[in-house]
Amino acid sequence: MELSVLHKIKINASQNKRTIVLPESEDERVLRAAEILLNENLVSVITLGDEEKIRSDAENLKLKLNGLRIINPKTSDKLSDFTNIYFNLRKKKGITIEQARETIRQNLFFAAMMIKEGMADGSVAGSVAATGDVLRAGIQCVGMKPEISIVSSFFLMIFPDFNYSFADCAVVPDPDETQLADIAIATADNYKKLMGEEPNVALLSFSTKGSAKHESIDKVLSVLSIVKQKRPDLNVDGELQFDAAIIDSIGKRKAPGSNVAGKANVFIFPDLNAGNISYKIAERLGGATAVGPIVQGLKKPFFDLSRGCSVDDIVYTVCIASLMS
Repeated sequence: MELSVLHKIKINASQNKRTIVLPESEDERVLRAAEILLNENLVSVITLGDEEKIRSDAENLKLKLNGLRIINPKTSDKLSDFTNIYFNLRKKKGITIEQARETIRQNLFFAAMMIKEGMADGSVAGSVAATGDVLRAGIQCVGMKPEISIVSSFFLMIFPDFNYSFADCAVVPDPDETQLADIAIATADNYKKLMGEEPNVALLSFSTKGSAKHESIDKVLSVLSIVKQKRPDLNVDGELQFDAAIIDSIGKRKAPGSNVAGKANVFIFPDLNAGNISYKIAERLGGATAVGPIVQGLKKPFFDLSRGCSVDDIVYTVCIASLMS
């Protein structure tokens, strides 16, 4: 049975009806996902590549891609405009106009320019391309939100009775205090967008409210101060151990008076080691469904998939891109 929260995400996406680019048309999974997205009227889909080949591949796979829009970056009438825009963005880095043109002819960069120029609301790639290539196109073309210092990611962790966000579990190895604060803020905002619930943000540590002393705990306390200064509206607390953050009785005992302890739904890990290990434990031993990584910090959604993703993973990530746009 389809998990209810994912079903709600699809329903909300269908009501939002954004336009999402799928650059990796050479991947069978992408075309199969496009069929579901179009048939269920979840989003408008644009894919990039040679139209004759894409239509032929779809026919061989017996897919019905009614309403699919296909753009070939190599022959598009936007190639010249996008080249000039990209050249002006990167000329201080020493790029030539010829190099700019060759870059924009690549599907990832063409998709990123489409997002930048408002021709689409988001993009989902990474089933073929490496994470670094996807993020590079997004950062260079879409650009970062001015108030956020780092591009990061979160996972939506879906359990039978509860849903949480874990960050960062995939992108930033060792964020500094300002970066970790921005990761917390971005994750909280996106949790509210997706879940429609107020985020209760726990800044995790091996200590709760002074139960231990260490420089890594000092870092978490500094992060708390930065978040409270930048976003006094957010319900955030730390340093908290995971059990104090999630179990009410333990939270009351270890952190009496905390407005987050025992009811956290957004968990911010101190570094990538902790985040990546934890989400995989939750997924493999705890039975959670992990949706992500979902890239955050860019001006508009430009998402990266795992290269081992399923068709359903692509569908849900596209729906989330629609909601986050």
